Amino acid sequence: MRLTLTGYLSLDGVSQSPGSPDEDSSDGFTRGGWLMPYLDEDFFQVAGSWFDEADACLFGARTYAGFSSFWPLSDPDDPFAGKMNSMPKYVASQSLRRADWARTTILSGDVLAQVAELKRQPGRELQIHGSARLAQSLLSAGLIDVIRLMIAPLVVGSGRRLFPDGAARTGLRLVSNGTTAAGLTVHTYESAELPDYGTYRTE
Repeated sequence: MRLTLTGYLSLDGVSQSPGSPDEDSSDGFTRGGWLMPYLDEDFFQVAGSWFDEADACLFGARTYAGFSSFWPLSDPDDPFAGKMNSMPKYVASQSLRRADWARTTILSGDVLAQVAELKRQPGRELQIHGSARLAQSLLSAGLIDVIRLMIAPLVVGSGRRLFPDGAARTGLRLVSNGTTAAGLTVHTYESAELPDYGTYRTE
């Protein structure tokens, strides 16, 4: 399986709590829900086409807690909810001892090795949604194959960033890009060699 990351960012790179004010208020964050004004038909079409490729999902503990409290209670006739609830799910956590959401496996100990083993299993995509801290460690280990980003046209001004200062250097190749009617920019990247650096010179 390819390991893919789906992320929602502001122009200043914030990825924390895009969905609601109480989604993730850690470190005193009070500006959650900033993505909601941009969720239009284009958004759901793009997000749905990405999710159609998933054969399994991988979460960090915080994202898993939010998803597992929401999706099992959703309309079972909703195709997105139905697939999310029935597909294999993995949560990376050193402290979680029990996961009641159907078909969930807890990954503890050497998570990077376990994720590498999952990637060797047959299938299309093992998808990460959100889970910024987990994504950062997987990027540093060179395990993420595809990054899909939706970038909202606003500056949040504070909050956790997907690519913080000190993040590992990562080379990417742009595969596709576009925009939604509400103003989101949509980018898909594949992993590539580390970038070169140079100096601008005039003749």
